Amino acid sequence: MNKRVTLRDVASHTGVHVSTVSRVLRGDDVRVAPATADRIVAAARELGFHRDRWAASLRSGKTGVIGVLVPRITDIVLATVFEGIDAAAAAAGYQAVVSSSWDDDEARALRIQRLIGERVDGLIIGDARRNDPMLARLAADGVPFVLVSRASRGFPSVTGRDRLGGRLAAEHLIDVGCRRLAVIAGPGHASTSADRVAGFLAAAKARGVPVDPRWVAPSTFDVAGGASAMAGLLGTGRPDGVFAVNDFAAIGAMGTLRDHGLRVGREVAVVGYNDIDVDAQLLVPLTSIRTPLRDMGSQALHALLALLGSGSTTSVRLDPELVVRATTADFSPQATEAVARTVALPEVSRVVTPVN
Repeated sequence: MNKRVTLRDVASHTGVHVSTVSRVLRGDDVRVAPATADRIVAAARELGFHRDRWAASLRSGKTGVIGVLVPRITDIVLATVFEGIDAAAAAAGYQAVVSSSWDDDEARALRIQRLIGERVDGLIIGDARRNDPMLARLAADGVPFVLVSRASRGFPSVTGRDRLGGRLAAEHLIDVGCRRLAVIAGPGHASTSADRVAGFLAAAKARGVPVDPRWVAPSTFDVAGGASAMAGLLGTGRPDGVFAVNDFAAIGAMGTLRDHGLRVGREVAVVGYNDIDVDAQLLVPLTSIRTPLRDMGSQALHALLALLGSGSTTSVRLDPELVVRATTADFSPQATEAVARTVALPEVSRVVTPVN
């Protein structure tokens, strides 16, 4: 069995004191000459040295591990955010570990306690509630954390400028000629939903196209939720413009519109949010509000490192961008008015998922 390479081995190989080797290999090399630091890193690589995080944690009280909590790692939006966190963590000499809460209060409490029990240096929380007692408890217990994607008043977060994104969606739908606007609003506990809807409604009202409250439908963030919400909206009338606060919900809504005999993009314009990769590949490519998700994750990691280093950090808001595709670019007010004059829309007896 090969002998484990130690800090003393690297020190002996380079002729440098072991404390200097330790500082360089844990990333604290500001007081070490660059040439010496480079020589230590090269020697460690040559000898096959691997830092023992747990042994180091006994001396420093730090593990070099960051815990990340997301609603579900299978969600491409949060998975992309995590990619940004993970890459930034690795570059800074940290390890990021992720856990899914499934947006369930009991599950998230258990996951957070397990991460704390594993002695993570800090948390990045991607499933925060708008009013979240758990965050106040974590802060009172001195647990360092930063929120990502979702915000909660009073706590540091890195998010998109979601109200602005909602405004961009409303203004675009009105600019292409939509006048009967509906919103698939997502869950009320998420700031992403609430802020996007608030921005949309305020912009529509300012443009003289107020939204009927009956046409603001809560939903989940998935395809099934969007499909179900759209079916409910069609039961009360027919909008000519639909804003969904999440691309998966928008895709579900498109499937329901199709199954009611409506041409998405021609008779009903649709805007989603997040601009996931599949949007451009749909049979009718989806107009969406793009947020720089990887950058969001990277900035959340750096915000947490600032908190760990100085005890304070600042919130960051990233600008969204409208990406126009066929679900709005081909909209025809004349076509939608013709459909609006028909006696009734065909009914469907089932909710069908959208084309992929």
